[in-house]
Amino acid sequence: MKLLLISNSTNPGEAYLDWPKEFIQKFLGNEPVNALFIPYAAVTFSYDEYEAKVERRFAAIGHHVTSIHHFDDPVRAVQEAKAIVVGGGNTWRLVQQLYQNELIEPIRRQAIAGVPYIGWSAGSNIACPTLRTTNDMPVVDPFSFYTLNLIPFQINPHFLDTHPEGFGGETREDRINEFITINPEVYVLGLREATLLQLENRQLNLAGNKTARLFHYGDSPRELSVGEDLSFLI
Repeated sequence: MKLLLISNSTNPGEAYLDWPKEFIQKFLGNEPVNALFIPYAAVTFSYDEYEAKVERRFAAIGHHVTSIHHFDDPVRAVQEAKAIVVGGGNTWRLVQQLYQNELIEPIRRQAIAGVPYIGWSAGSNIACPTLRTTNDMPVVDPFSFYTLNLIPFQINPHFLDTHPEGFGGETREDRINEFITINPEVYVLGLREATLLQLENRQLNLAGNKTARLFHYGDSPRELSVGEDLSFLI
């Protein structure tokens, strides 16, 4: 498989998809690729708007996207895709639409067959076995919590360490600890913003400019460094 799983699309003060653009360009290669874009995580803006936003960034690095909502047969569109790009937004809505359009298994088969898969935020979350480590509000019933299962561990995108002054609720780490207490066999990787995972030739690496935090029941949280081989997770 070839996976590029990005924590977030935009850093404060930067243009959309600016920070990961070089990783995306290198991942897709020098020959122009017209990738199939899946915009289903969008809630407060249209699929056309989302497609245009992503296309501007991809075109700047020599590639292009066409959104799946233009195709009469979305399953066939996935089956014929040269690359698959899944944007961020609301993970619950994304998963609902993937099930409604019967796309979970077709996307999974294509990714396993080696079709490059790029996701950010919600698009990274669904590469996991389930969506259960998303940060998003469950605005819809997703039909199932099970997702693409391309990697055997869970990602928590946008992972934050901070506990704001005056905030009395659970931190992100608190919530992940709840998850691993109930699911002690599952690893959860807190993927901080401006970081990504790349899987290629069965080697999994962390890239970006921050460490990631790995959680597993019974173990102390572990900081993983950029460039570190994380293949033990797969």
